[in-house]
Amino acid sequence: MTDKKFSVAMSIYKNDDPQYLRDALKSIIVDQTLRPAEVVIIGDGPVPDALSKAVEDMVEVGKKVGVDVRFLPQDHNRGLGAALGIACENCKYDYIARMDSDDLSLPIRFERQMACFDEDPQLSVVGGMITEFVGDPSNIVDRRLLPLDNEGIWKMMQTRCGVNHVTVIIKKSDLMKAGNYNGTYRQEDFYLWARMMKVGCKFRNIPDVVVNVRSGADQFARRGGLKYFRQHMMVFKYMYHEGLISLPVLWKNYCLRFAQVAFPTQLRTWVYQHILRS
Repeated sequence: MTDKKFSVAMSIYKNDDPQYLRDALKSIIVDQTLRPAEVVIIGDGPVPDALSKAVEDMVEVGKKVGVDVRFLPQDHNRGLGAALGIACENCKYDYIARMDSDDLSLPIRFERQMACFDEDPQLSVVGGMITEFVGDPSNIVDRRLLPLDNEGIWKMMQTRCGVNHVTVIIKKSDLMKAGNYNGTYRQEDFYLWARMMKVGCKFRNIPDVVVNVRSGADQFARRGGLKYFRQHMMVFKYMYHEGLISLPVLWKNYCLRFAQVAFPTQLRTWVYQHILRS
């Protein structure tokens, strides 16, 4: 088992469910076969008392198992990208795992992902596979399986995201070399991967499912509208101007993403599951 210490970066905001947060934190603080040294939680704007209490409770749980849980509240809501940027700046260790406030990490997650950095010190990002559930965690409704090696991930990145953001562990020094998380785009993860690709970072996905992601019936309804389309295309245009994709690929992305947001929700769901995830 690795002797590398690592951090976990998380953002919470006012609408998060306190019990979901407790469950998410328990899955990374208590249940792991390899525990993080610290968890840095950013309060992205003011949060209600019930949510603050959930954090306080988990700070005490962390003390019992030797995990330093730190809460850094912010006065204003600035979005996930900006919040994660603050979290990563405040992480003490050179490996940072991502975790959302309502998902569940599987117990083997950190042990298996951190082992990859021992096997290949050149790695910058290690992700894994996800399942998605509705209601009870055993009610699995979908999964997202991705390429494993750097070449396959980079190829996939030309048209869609090649790593599951909620699963990644990132080498902090490489993250900062690429400019850290950026709050400019709503697609904060895809934009980050593009910038890390630009500076030559190396990616890997492990074949294991490492996070069970809380889903809902409205998730595909949210993937519509011109704003969603523009945010994707801003990233693809950046990739084109930086020489990461060709003009034909840019136009392919334009057509596919426009069709996605223009379709009714039921058809959009089918496109997302059978084309964008295939």
